[in-house]
Amino acid sequence: MKITSFNPLIVTKDAEKVIALFEALGFEKLHTKEDISIDNVTDTIMEDSDGHRVDISQGTGEWTMIRMNVDNLEEAVAFFEAHGYHKARHEAARDTVDTGSSKFNIMVSPTGTIFSVSQHLED
Repeated sequence: MKITSFNPLIVTKDAEKVIALFEALGFEKLHTKEDISIDNVTDTIMEDSDGHRVDISQGTGEWTMIRMNVDNLEEAVAFFEAHGYHKARHEAARDTVDTGSSKFNIMVSPTGTIFSVSQHLED
C-alpha cells in the first residue's frame, strides 16, 4: 500500500462557516464533490499557496478525521483492521462508499482516532 496524500478532513453541519475560516487563512477551493453516500455529503478540498490541503465536508454530524489517499483500498483496510481499527458503524459509512471517482472506508481506532481511507479510481 502506498500513501498518495494525507490531510485533515473536517465534517461539520456548517461547512460554509468553516470554508470561510480557511479562506481567511489563505486557502482556496480546489474541488467540490457532491451527493456522497446516503447522507448526500458535499466535500470541498481546499489548498493554500504552500500546498497544504484540508477537506471540509457538509455532513450530519461533527467529526475531525485524517484523510489518507492510498493506491489500494482493500490492502489499507486490511492493514488498519490488523491494527485493531474497525469500519465506521454509522450507516452512511459502514461499508465501502463508491463516489464514482473514488471509493473509501471510514476506519476507527479502539481509542477513537478516525481515518477516511480513500482510493481514486482510474477513468
